[in-house]
Amino acid sequence: MSIVSSLAVILYLSSGILLLRRLLHPGQPGAAKQGLLLPGLIAVILHGWILYHGIFNNPAGLDVGFFTIFSLVGWLVALLLLGAAFRQPVESLGILVLPFTALALVLGQVSDQHHYLSHALDGGLKFHIIISILAYSLLSIAMVQALLLYIQDAHLHNKHPGGFIRALPPLQTMETLLFRMIGLGFVVLSISLISGIIFIDDLFAQHLVHKTVLSIIAWLLFAVLLWGRWQFGWRGRIAIRWAMSGFIMLMLAYFGSKFVIELVLQR
Repeated sequence: MSIVSSLAVILYLSSGILLLRRLLHPGQPGAAKQGLLLPGLIAVILHGWILYHGIFNNPAGLDVGFFTIFSLVGWLVALLLLGAAFRQPVESLGILVLPFTALALVLGQVSDQHHYLSHALDGGLKFHIIISILAYSLLSIAMVQALLLYIQDAHLHNKHPGGFIRALPPLQTMETLLFRMIGLGFVVLSISLISGIIFIDDLFAQHLVHKTVLSIIAWLLFAVLLWGRWQFGWRGRIAIRWAMSGFIMLMLAYFGSKFVIELVLQR
């Protein structure tokens, strides 16, 4: 790993630790939210520079290998989270997201597994790839939010709201943020599926049938969840279960199929 990569990893972890410390000790004086997020912001900038040169400025072509895209998704999740944290009370998600992104960066740097696409790739297909990664990243943040919401809901039902839970935003605020994230991710996922239908010529030749089927199942699960929220006011554990089910399907669609094709079958 390069010095820049190592520095980015250290900054990601530092920001995550600072957020965790504030969450566990909410009554103690500490730095403002901006100060806690600053190391993460610097790490995102460094990580983005690494990804730009590794993926888009690579003479061999666009690198869409498993661990490279894993690193890209981690970076995009961290970027979206940190950007949202200055307007919404979602910085607590960084406790999980920032160490995950540090791990993704490490794996992307140490792996020698790469899969290159020509720089002359059709513009529509490039758009589909980018929008698909964006959809996965948005719904990844929603998944982390759903996990925290599940923990918060369980503690409140058991009447044991400790310091960790008291430091989180109110349950209603957490639910509202969750459905905003899912709603935005659902829209982007819809665009991803439509662009795939338009720009991908032969699903069978490109080994994309299983990925497409799983993505459509995930889309249907998120659609049912949003419809249930609008029609019946779904919330709490039923909403969390549907959200997690949709994300698991989406994870299998992208990283599951990519893992089998590139690392197991080596195609």
